[in-house]
Amino acid sequence: MTSFEVVRLVRRLSRQRPVGHAGTLDPMATGVLPVCLGQATRVIPFIMDAEKTYLAEIELGVSTDTYDAEGEVTRRLDASHVTREQVEQALPSFVGTILQKPPMYSAVKHQGRRLYELARSGVEVEREPRRAEISRLELVDWEPPCCTVVVDCGKGTYIRALAHDLGQSLGCGAHIRGLVRLRSGLFNIDDSLSVPEVESAFEHGYWQELLYPLDAVLEHWVAAIVSEENERAIRHGRPLALDAGEDRGYCRAYSADGRFLAVLRFLPDRALWQPEKVFAGA
Repeated sequence: MTSFEVVRLVRRLSRQRPVGHAGTLDPMATGVLPVCLGQATRVIPFIMDAEKTYLAEIELGVSTDTYDAEGEVTRRLDASHVTREQVEQALPSFVGTILQKPPMYSAVKHQGRRLYELARSGVEVEREPRRAEISRLELVDWEPPCCTVVVDCGKGTYIRALAHDLGQSLGCGAHIRGLVRLRSGLFNIDDSLSVPEVESAFEHGYWQELLYPLDAVLEHWVAAIVSEENERAIRHGRPLALDAGEDRGYCRAYSADGRFLAVLRFLPDRALWQPEKVFAGA
């Protein structure tokens, strides 16, 4: 199933109109897909900003136009000379802040058109490299010509491009043979539900018990308890002064009786907190 098909299924079963996912999985990939319902769709950008973990099986010696196993083979080279030690020596160069060129088969836009649309029509264009953050890249299995790595990375990282670039650095080419998203922010694959389990939960009427509260993904921010006067200011979108600790990015605002009210963004030039997202009756 595509990520959109999962959303469409949950929308139909829940009869909720606002339903969205927090980060598309590549068509051949499996693993964690956070799905948000109702007002929780408004925190999707914050989920997408969270770090993700992938398990990637990379086949050396074969390059494809999509950088994965579903693409057309563009080149074959002998990779029998590549050793485990060479792979381990190559991996550290991809850790940290790196530059990646998006694959042609990606949703990045070029002059108003998606790259994959151009690629399908036989057009290849020069792509500007983009910054990506990789905090961990570890070899966990070596069965030549395949190696399996675990990747902790930030938003916008292309694991397919990582595999391609690794193959280039080893001089033999490479592509993704299998990809599993193990984690997306606080959501771990061990706590995830399969599609049949989701369908069963809706069929038997306990699906709402499986939902996380929408502020669960924001718990790494400071929480501020506000007065009734400040609650009214938040409801009307007015900036307010708060003692919200040292965090000068975002914070969570709660009423005195524990209701989650809003996401507030700090305005450093005014030393005030601006309501960014206000939740009705949360």
